[in-house]
Amino acid sequence: MKKILIIQTASIGDVILTTPILEKLHYIYKDAMIDFLLKKGIESLFINHPFIRSLIIWDKKSNKYKNLFNIIKQIRKEKYDLVINVQRFASSGIITALSGAETTIGFDKNPFAMFFTKKIKHKIGIQYQGIHEIDRNLELLAHLDTDKKFTVKLYPTKEDFDMIEPFRTAKYICIAPASLWNTKQYPKEKWIEFINGINQTLVIHLLGSKQDVDLCNEIKEAAIGKHILNLAGKLSMLESAALMKNAKMNYVNDSAPLHLASSMNAHVTAVFCSTITEFGFGPLSDDSVVIETSEQLDCRPCGLHGYNECPEKHFKCAMTITKEQLLSRL
Repeated sequence: MKKILIIQTASIGDVILTTPILEKLHYIYKDAMIDFLLKKGIESLFINHPFIRSLIIWDKKSNKYKNLFNIIKQIRKEKYDLVINVQRFASSGIITALSGAETTIGFDKNPFAMFFTKKIKHKIGIQYQGIHEIDRNLELLAHLDTDKKFTVKLYPTKEDFDMIEPFRTAKYICIAPASLWNTKQYPKEKWIEFINGINQTLVIHLLGSKQDVDLCNEIKEAAIGKHILNLAGKLSMLESAALMKNAKMNYVNDSAPLHLASSMNAHVTAVFCSTITEFGFGPLSDDSVVIETSEQLDCRPCGLHGYNECPEKHFKCAMTITKEQLLSRL
């Protein structure tokens, strides 16, 4: 096997959960040239990655379909031996079907799966006993038999660790309070209540993207007498992962920072509001705990990804999670 392409153009967390495939391919085919197709804005995850030859970046926001056509032409020129499509989107199926690769592997739910040389059953839901997303993804390589286990892994550089060194001078925890979906996000007032119960000696680093700066500022300003640094929008994803690695604890929602923590095998406490771990997106660190409501709610889960607001208007799945549950992890 000489040239391999992995396709995953979804969100940050989805891309991180694809890294076990990358790890297994490198373990089996140490001399293979492995490329990765992902959407623009996420490529910084793989800066100086030791197993990736090159990244193919799809700009979906500007001239999406023109860029798609150009990517297909680029991929066909590469003459890949193997293309692995981790997505179920039609666009990724078109890329795979037209890649010209000798072997193409993808999930049977992809609309273009009939044109793949190998189709793998996509198993998601409680009926599959909560199979984790990384195990679903690794089913695509089940024919490459090995006893070795593979998990999520990213590779921050020395420069990434040097960048966050000034923030590691005292004992600290990290909190990533935001999520793309509001019903997957522990409410602002609940984060503040939790932070106000934390020991004064701990430094608190608030993490997130540029879009999360205002939320983190509001939390910082409302917290009473705490040493809080708002690092949202100031660190790259790999720098954030490097900072999480040695935190006394990382508090996250069911969102991308959860998977950043897993990629570093960092201590993590994941707050699950509207979603449940049985969907297969829970934490993978050795020291990881999921915090969720103790109430039996007929409306939970309300969906795989969550909503912009609670369909039942009460948001009990989040509001009934107590600060004591979070503080117990300290």
